[in-house]
Amino acid sequence: MIEYERREAGRGSGFILWFTGMSGAGKSTLAKAVRRELEPVCSVEILDGDEVRTFLSRGLGFTRADREENLRRIGYVARLLARHRVAVITAAISPYRDARDELRRLAAESSIPFIEVYAQARLESLIDRDVKGLYKKALAGEIPHFTGISDPYEPPESPDVVVRTDEETVGDGVARILSALRERGLLSRG
Repeated sequence: MIEYERREAGRGSGFILWFTGMSGAGKSTLAKAVRRELEPVCSVEILDGDEVRTFLSRGLGFTRADREENLRRIGYVARLLARHRVAVITAAISPYRDARDELRRLAAESSIPFIEVYAQARLESLIDRDVKGLYKKALAGEIPHFTGISDPYEPPESPDVVVRTDEETVGDGVARILSALRERGLLSRG
């Protein structure tokens, strides 16, 4: 079992674990698996992109401006929770690099550790595992503003962790994420 190291330095003792990646890349799956590991030893909250759009960002569309506003809202809530010693895990596509960089900067200004995890998979794998048929519809032009098809996805240039979800197991990805948290002093080595 891991132990959560309650840091007293700075204004916050939580952290933000920000998952980014295209639709179906495994962000939510990884987030839930990491939460299961952390829950026995600390307060954890997942801010899932789909749920946030339903409850916090209702009315926002999928234009670049609306997507960036959605991320600002998620980032704001994440910072509030992290200031109160919560390990915050976000799982949102977050397609724009500059928006993610802004979130990292705002977290740093609040002395909140921000760890970016890129859930990466080849487009062919995402299409193959797409049970909802969204990629097929997007490729047929039936879904406008679909990230990675008709709207851009800008991969992180230097994420803290990359999980190749089409090549490695969830367990292997979770182990590397937990290792990254330990390396930053956010989890004890035990």
